[in-house]
Formats: sequence, structure tokens, C-alpha cells
Amino acid sequence: MKISYNWLKQFLQLDWEAEKTGELLTDLGLEVEGISNFESVKGGLNGIVVGHVLTCIKHPNADRLKLTTVDIGLENPVQIVCGAPNVAAGQKVPVATIGTTLYTNGNEAWQIKKGKIRGEESHGMICAEDELGLGDDHDGILVLNETLKPGTPCSSIFEIENDKVFEIGLTPNRSDAMSHFGVARDLKAGLEQKEITKELITPSTSTFSIDNRSLKIDVEVEDNELAPRYCGVTISNILVQESPTWLKNRLKSIGLSPINNVVDITNYVLHDLGQPLHAFDATKIKGNKVVVKTLPKGTKFVTLDDVERELHEEDLMICDSDKPMCIAGVFGGKNSGVTNDTTSIFLESAYFDAVSIRKTAKRHGLNTDASFRFERGININTVEYALKRAALLIKEVAGGEITSDIVDLYPKKKDDFQVFLTFEKIYKLIGQEIPKDTIKSILTSLEIKVNNVTESGLGLTIPSYRTDVQREVDVIEEILRVYGYNNIDYKEKFTASVARTSKFENHKLQNMVGDLLASRGFFEIMTNSLVPINSNKNLANNNTNVEMLNPLSTDLAVLRESMLFSGLTAIAHNQNRRKQNLKLFEFGKTYLKQGDNYKENTHLSLLVAGNQFENSWTVPSVPSGFYYIKGVSQAVLNRIGVSGYKQVETNQEFLAEGISFEKDGKTLLSLGVVDKTFANTLGVKSEVLFADFNWDTLRSLAAKNTIVYEEIPKFPEVNRDFALLLDEKIPFKELYDIAFKTERNLLKNVNLFDVYTGKNLPEGKKSYAISFTLLDSSKTLTDKQIDKIMSKLQKAYVEQLGAELR
Repeated sequence: MKISYNWLKQFLQLDWEAEKTGELLTDLGLEVEGISNFESVKGGLNGIVVGHVLTCIKHPNADRLKLTTVDIGLENPVQIVCGAPNVAAGQKVPVATIGTTLYTNGNEAWQIKKGKIRGEESHGMICAEDELGLGDDHDGILVLNETLKPGTPCSSIFEIENDKVFEIGLTPNRSDAMSHFGVARDLKAGLEQKEITKELITPSTSTFSIDNRSLKIDVEVEDNELAPRYCGVTISNILVQESPTWLKNRLKSIGLSPINNVVDITNYVLHDLGQPLHAFDATKIKGNKVVVKTLPKGTKFVTLDDVERELHEEDLMICDSDKPMCIAGVFGGKNSGVTNDTTSIFLESAYFDAVSIRKTAKRHGLNTDASFRFERGININTVEYALKRAALLIKEVAGGEITSDIVDLYPKKKDDFQVFLTFEKIYKLIGQEIPKDTIKSILTSLEIKVNNVTESGLGLTIPSYRTDVQREVDVIEEILRVYGYNNIDYKEKFTASVARTSKFENHKLQNMVGDLLASRGFFEIMTNSLVPINSNKNLANNNTNVEMLNPLSTDLAVLRESMLFSGLTAIAHNQNRRKQNLKLFEFGKTYLKQGDNYKENTHLSLLVAGNQFENSWTVPSVPSGFYYIKGVSQAVLNRIGVSGYKQVETNQEFLAEGISFEKDGKTLLSLGVVDKTFANTLGVKSEVLFADFNWDTLRSLAAKNTIVYEEIPKFPEVNRDFALLLDEKIPFKELYDIAFKTERNLLKNVNLFDVYTGKNLPEGKKSYAISFTLLDSSKTLTDKQIDKIMSKLQKAYVEQLGAELR
């Protein structure tokens, strides 16, 4: 939100520097994110002076140029070459002197320099209106009042405004500060804590009066819940034209483009007092009646931006006796607004239900200054006051007369909030005692009425415009922000209790696994759980999307059913930036709708693309393969103490090939190579390996894990190898399991260190080279014992798998 400092000074007369005011506003909770300069004329007409054209003759070397001598207040006149057709001797004109910077319409700067034009020296430039930034006219030079003295700075004769503009990061709860008056009101309270008393100047409407009652427009509100208060008045015989300079400067300073004097006044009052207004062309209101109501679903309505919209049955509309004219509190209609031909208006000021306006604005994708305020809640008690303020300003800038009584439909008065504030609660939450007199003065400065005072606390009435202050803690927050967070003492010594938690707490397990993966070169990512509506296709067993009720866009329409889509998006993003070797992991949640129920699961996902390591002269480029991600996945399971799982083929549709690990009928994880067709649709250019851990299941298994300690053996271990010829369909896992079933006591490890297929082997066969580690922790193994164990293993492999020893 932009706040003009000059505008702010209309309510609070300050002579502080803008930076100092910005610091106080930030301390009050209205965080000033930046302060920018505003100039109504770029460059402020610096270097532009009044010149008196003494002579004007035809340029000797050019038909369309004139050679002039101009008095610019110096000892001697200067010669200037001018191409304007209307330049003549005797004129008073604006002259850009040597060294002056001018700006184009695109704000590009260029400097006036001494030069020669067609052989004649030129010491400056006689300017047109558009060259100074004072208008759009370029038909000729700007001719000034003949009474002006040569050399007078032009910045002193034109309405040039220089301003400081605060960019305030307004929090959603502070609807009371969505105007210059609201910010000034807060600033006044802050100044009083610094013992600086300033009067808050409220614009007077005492001169408001009804000129005649020649144009009456009836108003009917069908639903007082959606429109608790509605005011209106007619103004006739107005002249719609360009706004005066002061009004245009006010709007331009906060980034608004002036339109015409009537519309500009409604925008001015909105940012002045925080009350949205709307002006209707009275001649376009059929039946001289305004009806506030909802319309049937599907009703067509063309808004000011020439877009035809289909209305929802809950959209509140401003209608006449025949048609809709405006989406209440959001956007005006094309055929009812003020134009240059308008001579009479119906001026609306209302309070609309915040929830209704918010839903309507979201449905139609409209975010206007009016809806921004209605959505957060405005002050219902300033609706009529703002109407009178705007009506008087319109009479001032557009003429006309007020031609009806004010219609004010306010059937159910809104009561102010009542809160009882205890001193004990204040001291407990703030952490120190604040003098009671200080508390009362802060509350008074915030226009919070102190009804009664007891030993235990205060009975308060909260003004209606503070919609966010309804509880005792809200009032304490108000006291603290005005008192100043920086004024709260803090001790040099802090004490805290240490919580005794299990090592299997979720965050501890995640940190443990995260450290493991980081040590293996993985980077953690955090992706959005909101994905496009078609992204869940083929990514879950059930394509039952959990859809957002009010999605920000079609790209953020549903909650993900799998971690893969967002992971592949991250892969593609990095590959498009020439980062090919990727190892990523993410802890996140997936969501699934099953009938009337919703299911939420936590996952750990791994994604690998490219080589295992970056290219180096010490390490060869080894592509990341299936067994790499399998090894990493097993390392994760081992790290959290999960074992005894079995390996099965996976049925995940998005994996071209893959496996799953299961235990006790539960799937621990699925891993494999992502289907290339699916990956390519997301712009991924290489093979991607993906592992998806069911983190909730792993956590429950890890919690049951017990750590077993054993003494380091004193006796040596023995290694023996087998080279076995096997059927090519037999996985190593079967050999591994058979080995430990055959020898349970002395066999410690089985390792596959070579696989061979191809030449010199029978068709359908492969060769496994396997290493066995044997160890007796109580004595040294003998050759006889070792040979006996190896014979048992060989026999088991021959009988159970048909293996041959090579």
C-alpha cells in the first residue's frame, strides 16, 4: 500500500523527515518497506527559466528553423535556434538552459548542450508543453504570461509537487490503516507516546446541504445481511472534465492514473478515508430506482473492462429496475459508469459483507482497490460521512448541485465491541509491568473508550473500525505496539527447560536421514504441494483429486497425489540451466480423496539423474543406475534400523522398471527408473531414478527397533569365493537368503562382486562371483570347518537352484 507523505500531512501537520516518520510507522506495526520520491513533473523543471524572446528571424540555412535572441535573466541575451512554428518576438517562453536534463515520455533522460544547428550556435532550448512534462501538446512552444520576469525559475510558476511515498507492507488484519486518514490516526498515537501532541485534522462536511430535490432515486436492499448499510445521493448539472492539478498529483503519487474529475474524486476519497465509492450516470438508471440484490446463476454482465462475465447466484449486484449495473464492492459495469457526457450522477457509499465480497472477487478473478478494502472490513460508521465528503469535493471540481436527500438504509445498527482488560493479563503477556496511566493514555490515543476502571482491570469499548480487536489479547497487542517493542526490558540471562524426547521423533529421524543423504551428495528440495489439475494422472492408484475450492490458478488447482510430479519439475528446471548431475531428496506429503474421506501421507522421495559424480581426473564418469539408487535406499533403511524386508516387483505405472520393499504386508518403498514418456512431457531430458518411501510406515517400524551391541571379535575372519553358473532369471537375493538359511552361526556376510553373461556361457545362463565371510568370535576357524561350511553351501545351491560350480 502506498501512502503519500504530503497527503498524510493534510491530516497531521508534521515537519519531520520522511525517514524518521517511516521508522515510527514501522515501530507501530505499519512496516515501511521503502520510501520513494515522487515528482509531478520529472526533473522538477530544474534548469528551466522564463525567457523573453527579443528577436526572431528566419534561420539563414534552414527554411523551417528560426534564429532567436532570448533574455534569460543573464547579463547578455543568448542565441537559440528554434523549430516551433509559433515562436515570435515579444513572447515569454520556458527555456531549458545549458546542462538541463529533460525527459522523454518514456522517462529517458537527455541533456541540453551547447551546439551548432545548420551552422548557427544554439545556447539552450525553447520548450513545448510535452517536453517539460506539463502536458501532451507538441504543436508549438509553450507561451507564458507576459508579466513574468526573465530568469524566473519555472518551478515557481507551475504547480510542481515533490513528495515522499511510503510503501507499507500492510498485514491483512489492519483494515483500519487502509487509508491516509487511518495511517495518520495511528501515527498520532505513536507521537503521543513520544510526548508530541498533534491534532488529527478531520475534513469537515458541515457545509453539506441539499440544494433542491429535483432528482430522487429510490433505493431497495433485498438482503440486509449482504449489505448492512447503503447510502446514496444525487448530484446534477455537473461538468465532467479533466481533474485539477492538485487532485491529479495526489492520485499519481500513489500510482493511480487520473480519469476524470468525478471518478478521480471517488478514488481520492477511497484512499483518503478508506471508504470505497461508486458513481453511476443517473440518466442510465432505469425507473429511477436502485436495487441491491443477487441475480440468477448464469446471468450475463459486461464489466468496465469489456469482459462479459457469468454471474454466480451469490454475487451481490447493484441493479436498476431493469438490469444489473455493478458488481457490488468489486467492479463497475460498462453501461452505467460516468462518461464525458454525464451531467447527473447517483453517488453510492455502502458497507458490504466482507465474506461475500471476497468470494465474488475470487470467483471472477478481480482484485480492485474497493474489493481489497471490503474484503478486510471497513468502518460502517463512516459510510455517510465519506458520501458527504465526496459530494462536496465533486461540487468543488465539477460544479453542480445536490438534488436529493441522502438515502441511508441502516436497519440494524452495529454495536461496538465490549472488552474487559485485566492488568494481570497485560503484565503476564508483555513480561513486565507498564504504568496504569500509560496504559490508559495509549488506549485513549487509539480511540478505545475506557468505560470503567477497577483494581483488576478496565472496561473498554472498541471503535467499530477496529474489526481485528475483539479479545483481551488483541487489546494487549495494541498497547504493546504503541508502547514500543523496543521499550520492553530483557534479561541478560535466559532460562529454558529441556524437553525429554524420544530419538524416534519425526524431526530427529528426518535430520538423521537428511544427514546421511547429504553425505552422499544429495541436496534437499522443498516443492509446492499444489500442482496442475492433470498432473496426478497415472501418479496414484486412485485418481481422486483433492481440489482447491478457490485455486489461485489452474497450475495450482489440486493437491499432489505423488511426490514425482513436483520432483520432475525440479529436475527439468535444473537441467534447463545446464545442471545435469542431480541428486535430490524431499520430505513431503501427498493427498488423496477416498469417497467422503481424505487421506494424507508423509513421504521421502529420492530423485537421481546424470552421473554419480561430477567429472574429475581422479574419478571416472559413472552413470547413476538402478543399483545405485537401490543401494542408497537400502542405506536409508539400515540407518533407521529397518531390516527383514523382502523384495518384490512393483506395479507402479510411472516406473518403466522397478521393485518394492515390503515387510509384514506393508510397502516400505518403491524404486526404479521413471518412464521416459512421462518424464519427457515435463521437459526432463535424461533418465531419472526415483525412490518413494512411505515415511509414516518407516517411522512406526523405526520406533520398534532395538539396538543390539556386541563385542568386537578378537579372532580373524575368513573369506572364500564361489563362481556359480546359474539360470539368468535367478536374482542374487535368493542366493543371499539360501546362504544364511544354510549356515546361521558362522556366516557373517555374502557379497556379489562380479556378474558375467555372454560369450562362452550356455544360452540363458549367467555367472555370479560371490564372496562369503566366515567368523567365529570364540576361536580361530580351522580349514576343516571352513571346507565343511563351503561344501554345505555348494550343495544347497546345486539342489535348490541347479547351480554349477565353475
